[in-house]
Amino acid sequence: MPLAGSHAASAAPTGEQVVQELPWRWPVQGRIFLIGGLGFMFDAWDVTLNGVMIPLLTEEWGLSKTDAAWIGTANLIGMAVGAFLWGTVADRIGRKAAFTWTLLIFSVFTLAGALTDSLLWFAVFRFMAGIGLGGTVPVDYALVGEFTPRRLRGRVLTAMDGWWPIGAALCGVVSAWLVGTWGDWRLPLLAMVLPALLVFLVRLGIPESPLYLMSRGREREARAVIDRMVERTGAEPRPYVMPAADSRAHGGLLAQLAAVWRFSPRITATAWLLFVAVMLIYYIALQWLPTFLIEAGFEQSRAFITTSGMAAAGLVGVAVSAVLVEATGRRRLLAVSGVVASGLLVWLASVLGVPGAALPLVLAYGFVIQIAVPVLYTYVSELYPTTLRASGFGWASAASRVGAGLGPLFFVGTLVPALGLPGAFGVTAGLVVVAVLVMFAWAPETRGRALEVAED
Repeated sequence: MPLAGSHAASAAPTGEQVVQELPWRWPVQGRIFLIGGLGFMFDAWDVTLNGVMIPLLTEEWGLSKTDAAWIGTANLIGMAVGAFLWGTVADRIGRKAAFTWTLLIFSVFTLAGALTDSLLWFAVFRFMAGIGLGGTVPVDYALVGEFTPRRLRGRVLTAMDGWWPIGAALCGVVSAWLVGTWGDWRLPLLAMVLPALLVFLVRLGIPESPLYLMSRGREREARAVIDRMVERTGAEPRPYVMPAADSRAHGGLLAQLAAVWRFSPRITATAWLLFVAVMLIYYIALQWLPTFLIEAGFEQSRAFITTSGMAAAGLVGVAVSAVLVEATGRRRLLAVSGVVASGLLVWLASVLGVPGAALPLVLAYGFVIQIAVPVLYTYVSELYPTTLRASGFGWASAASRVGAGLGPLFFVGTLVPALGLPGAFGVTAGLVVVAVLVMFAWAPETRGRALEVAED
């Protein structure tokens, strides 16, 4: 029996208020967090895998640095396409529908990449795999955020990023073991396919976001999900009303992009700049640090393990971020951690050839950057209303993937030869500082703010 009818009193709470005020229960909201997190883990694994493939295929196929850069660039550009494509699709057809297909597409083209001996076709297949996996972050964050109680949303969304260092660390450890034992570059790719398919099957059992259903005027389906959540969390049943559907939920890719900018040009510009600046320094480190370490004299397996250590230190950073995000607010924590992380990269680059100095700085960087990235994801996902949340986040993520895909071509091809590695990282640090200043000037603090089905 539904808990409320359309004749409910005007004083009754709305459906989204009911969802955001429910008690947290691991079998209910926690299940969404775990399933969404596994997809996020594979996103991290795949991005880190580019850092493994670059030195392996450089040696296997005799690639130049510029050619090798396309290994990561093709994948990240594909993720950029996937980020805005799936983010917009999720705002059009629902979180669950988009959620269930991203990993399947990724798995098929990852397998295809392992079966080619051509750099061109390898780049094409990595691009296609990126299209699939690029949708996991915006779709997962929209879905998890919309199921999470308001009072815990900052910590839960920040904790989502804990799946990222797990995936990145697993990639380095598993790849070092597979390549060190059997010496075949294909094995790290093949190792991801079966688990990703299993996660795809698990995803089929999750419900659609009730906030999304409300935004599209699908009242009966939304009530069914909300009533079930109330029952399973043990909350006291109470009458509630449904908000009007939001017309901004309609339109194609370009219409959604226009809606994102029309909603607030300043907020969208800030989101894009923050994503590009912070994620550029992270992706360069994640994909090129093994190569930089090998060139500095590290053995190949030790370079992979060191990168895994950077990711493992990030787990501590995520935990610290989850504790601080509600206490400090989003903007201050992002500003401090983003600037410090970029400064640590400049310092690391200046002592890369000294193992005793390099390792502590690698770990310190891994710790601090994983304070910044979860706050960034949480912050941007909260800046938009429900009908634009996945697409707003997705377009910002797409901008970062384009920047992280094309940036290394300019970074290793132009900046490093001209300025040296410390100078090149100094340029990227300056971009982070600019992004932080723009954030304080143009974007609001979102701590404690309710997620809206429609912006008032």
